[in-house]
Amino acid sequence: MPPVFAHGALRLYLLALLESGPKHGYELIKALKDRFGGTYAPSAGTIYPRLGKLEEDGLVSTEPAGRRTNYRITAAGLAELDRRRDDVAGVENGIAVSMQRRDVELMLQQFGDDLRAELRRYALREPIGPVTLETVRTVLEDARTAIRSTLRH
Repeated sequence: MPPVFAHGALRLYLLALLESGPKHGYELIKALKDRFGGTYAPSAGTIYPRLGKLEEDGLVSTEPAGRRTNYRITAAGLAELDRRRDDVAGVENGIAVSMQRRDVELMLQQFGDDLRAELRRYALREPIGPVTLETVRTVLEDARTAIRSTLRH
């Protein structure tokens, strides 16, 4: 499976998430999980080292918040973010494309699961006839052709 973020993109995206205000690590993890529709949630072992490096680089600062530590973007972090707005937009676009691909895959999976279940239920009563088999073959091939034709545009 390819990485979710290209090299350096998660670091940049963390700065973008902190732009709206201070957050602790698990809020950032939840924000990422929400942004990916629950399909990706980075581990604490992924997030905290990057936050530590952002702090070392002076791009975020920390402040105690009860038992947690909040991370706040610094002026240097905002300047970095401003310089790299196009890169942030690219990361956002990559996330959107990934979510679209996931949606298509889920639709295909659901369609296949539903049709398979329906055909199995029918086959418990009587065999699936040649007309149904040919209809499935024709409809699926027509769907493949129609979908491929939209990919070429």
